[in-house]
Amino acid sequence: MKIRNLAAVVVGVLVLLQAGVRAPRPTRRTRQVRDERGLSQSAETAILLAGAVVVAGIVVTVITAFVKSKLPK
Repeated sequence: MKIRNLAAVVVGVLVLLQAGVRAPRPTRRTRQVRDERGLSQSAETAILLAGAVVVAGIVVTVITAFVKSKLPK
């Protein structure tokens, strides 16, 4: 049960991070003034890729632990 909770927390954090990284669609008013704050596109991509690697690692670890627990001793 602990692994499920950990996986759920990691997925939730990644969803929140991705929602925070996305910028709102520009309107006519915001197109005139360009906001230079925030991360570059490559930094955003690197953060999301790192998150995907972490999630993949967790999935592999959970599956490995499950398979090892079912093997005869």
